[in-house]
Amino acid sequence: MIDKKKILLVCSPYYIDITNNLIKGASDLLVSNSVDYKILNVPGALEVAPAIKLVLDKSLNKPLFDGFVALGCVIRGETHHFEIVANESSRALTDLSINYSIPIGNGILTVSNKNQAIRRSDPNQLNKGGDAAQACLSLINIKNNIDYE
Repeated sequence: MIDKKKILLVCSPYYIDITNNLIKGASDLLVSNSVDYKILNVPGALEVAPAIKLVLDKSLNKPLFDGFVALGCVIRGETHHFEIVANESSRALTDLSINYSIPIGNGILTVSNKNQAIRRSDPNQLNKGGDAAQACLSLINIKNNIDYE
């Protein structure tokens, strides 16, 4: 019997309505692919990658999850903080994925305004939560099915 895939959605609910849309898009896609998932909330986008690493460290001998989906939103404001959070959250997820061979779908939106965030997060519009979940599943399939011979 093949074990069902398990994904952890690591979510920053700072903009709760946007994050809920992203979760809906991701969870709908995962359910339609018969993938189990759990949700872990963290305070902000900068805490997503460290949370993933903490979960990995806790389960070194037997991984609890096959992959991770990062969900959240960073909206440009009046200060330089947007660039720091957008760049560093993305960099941390990429570094984590590459350095530890972890399938991670990045669904942290980086947008100029709330209207862009709504459009991108809405499962009936651009559905970036579903896209991030699909990216994670694609990486899991590559990891599990690549032929090294």
